[in-house]
Amino acid sequence: MTIKIRKLSKSYGNNLVLDSLSFDIEKGKVTTLMGKSGCGKTTLAHILLGILKPDQGTIEGISTKSIAAVFQEDRLCEHLSALANIQFVLRNQKKPSEIVEHFRQVDLDEDILSKPVKNLSGGQRRRIAILRAIIADRDFICLDEPFKGLDRATKQKTMEYVKKYVEGKTVLFITHDEQEANFFGNIRSLT
Repeated sequence: MTIKIRKLSKSYGNNLVLDSLSFDIEKGKVTTLMGKSGCGKTTLAHILLGILKPDQGTIEGISTKSIAAVFQEDRLCEHLSALANIQFVLRNQKKPSEIVEHFRQVDLDEDILSKPVKNLSGGQRRRIAILRAIIADRDFICLDEPFKGLDRATKQKTMEYVKKYVEGKTVLFITHDEQEANFFGNIRSLT
């Protein structure tokens, strides 16, 4: 089912961040939401994920969906290993060997599987957060600036990985980067 956002508004005190926003996140497609910093992209993501409540408006088609997300912050379980962070959301649905194959596709070495994520680099942590959302195989995936902090080559490889594995899924991809937006397409502008 398509996710329908209708006349959604949200303020923080006197600061109106979303003003009667309406658009659809089409079923089985990536919808790219592009806009400059501070225009409400993350606020919208947090409303869709149930972290924030809108002041006004409705969202239809999301209440029955299982959801995965990549936030601007990695939101990993610091004391768990890279492998355990991913297995935590999978509920033993994938074998470690299957997860290792995903690691390879985004240039992560197997030797970090057992390391606590607090001991990993920012780029490694970022890719683990992405893998966790993609491998989880949920109905709706929200990706909020997922590639920030990755070097150019790693970013390109990780973008290709994401594009491959989200094909046919309902995805909201949020970015301020024009290159990323063009890569995923189906762009909606939030100003």
